[in-house]
Amino acid sequence: MAQEVVVVATKQYPIAVALISVGVTLSPLSLAKILPEDRADVLWHSYSGDNVTIEGPSVLVRKAYKDKISAWGNYYVDMISGASVDVEATASAYAESREEVSLGMDYLYDKTMLGVGITTSKEDDYEASTLHLSISQDFFGDLTTVSMGYSYGDDTVKRNGDDIFEDSANHQAYKFELSQILTKHMIMNLGYEAVVDEGFLNNPYRSVRFSDSTAGQGYSYQAEIYPRTRTSDAIAVRSMYYLPYRAALRAEYRYYSDSWGIVAHNAEVSYTHPLGDRWEFDAKARFYTQTAAEFYADIFPFRDAQNFLARDKELATFDSATIGLGVSYLFSKDGFLLFDKGSVNLNIDYVTFDYQDFSDVTSASSYGNESLFNFNAIVLRAFVSLWF
Repeated sequence: MAQEVVVVATKQYPIAVALISVGVTLSPLSLAKILPEDRADVLWHSYSGDNVTIEGPSVLVRKAYKDKISAWGNYYVDMISGASVDVEATASAYAESREEVSLGMDYLYDKTMLGVGITTSKEDDYEASTLHLSISQDFFGDLTTVSMGYSYGDDTVKRNGDDIFEDSANHQAYKFELSQILTKHMIMNLGYEAVVDEGFLNNPYRSVRFSDSTAGQGYSYQAEIYPRTRTSDAIAVRSMYYLPYRAALRAEYRYYSDSWGIVAHNAEVSYTHPLGDRWEFDAKARFYTQTAAEFYADIFPFRDAQNFLARDKELATFDSATIGLGVSYLFSKDGFLLFDKGSVNLNIDYVTFDYQDFSDVTSASSYGNESLFNFNAIVLRAFVSLWF
C-alpha cells in the first residue's frame, strides 16, 4: 500500500501515537528519482489502550508542478481522553486535543532530490515547531541511492493550572540512508539516525514514588527530575524481496541506544499480497524490547534519593509485540470527476505491552502487593487516497 501520512508523537503518549503512524520515512522501492504522485489522503486514526483513547482526522494533499517541484501540506489532529495507569495514580482522567500543520516541498534536479518542510503543533500546554531538510542522490545507473536529512525542533513546555511554569526543549536529528538494488527482485537499505535533545525533556505532570513509612500505602510521591540533555543513536537494516506473483516480503531490524542507558531492539516482518488488479492485503508481525533508563525506578528508597528521578513506564524495561492486518481496494481505475483513481484502505494492529519493573499501583492498596503492569491496545487507521 502506498501510504503517506505524516504523524508526530505527543508529549504524554509518544509510543501510542507512534503506533498510529501510517507514514513510512524510508521507501526503499523508490530508488529512481521521480516526484511523488499528485494525490490526497483523508485519514481517521484511533488508538485505544491503557484507559486512553487517541483519535482524530488527518488530511494530506500533494501536487507537482512541471515535473520539478512537488508541494505538500498535512493537517493532523489528536483528540486525547482518559488517563493511563501512572497518571491515574496521582490525577483524574482528562481530555485535550492537539492540532498539527505541516507544509513542505520537494525539488527534483536530474538525479538529485531536495526537500524542505516545516511542522507546527499546538495544545493547551505544549507548542512545537520543527524544520526538516533532506537531500538524496542516485548513483551507478540508479541502482544506489544516498540520502541525508536534518531536522531542528523548538518546543515550549507549559503546565495547566500553573501560570508561572514555562520551559523549552530543542531537538536535532541527523539521518543517513544508503539504498541498494541487489537483484531485480531484492532491495536493501541501511539507515542511521542520531538525535540530540536539550532542555525540559520530561512530562511536567508525572511523579515518582518513594518509600514512606508514615504514608498509609507505604509510599509518597514527588515530581520527576530528568537530565536536560539526551543523545541517541539508531541503526536499521531493511530489505524487500519481490515474489514472482507480484507479492512482496519485507524485513527490518533496528538497534537503538541513548545516553540515558536505554537499549532497544526492534524486529519486524511483513507480507503484501495482491489479489487481481484491485485488492491488496498486508500482514505484519513486530517485536520490540528495551531496557530501563539508568535513573528509572518503580519506587525509590526515600525522597530525593538521587539527582535524577523517573517513573514514566516508557522508560521502564518492557517488551511489546504487534500483529497487524491491512486491506486496500483500488476503485475507478479509469477515473471519475477530477480524479484519476482512488483507493480505500484499512489497517488494524493488535499490540501487547508487558512491563518487567513497573507496578500497577491501582491493583493493590499498599506497596508490595501490586502486580506488574501489562495492557493491550488496538490501533486503527482507515483512509481514502485519491490521485489526480
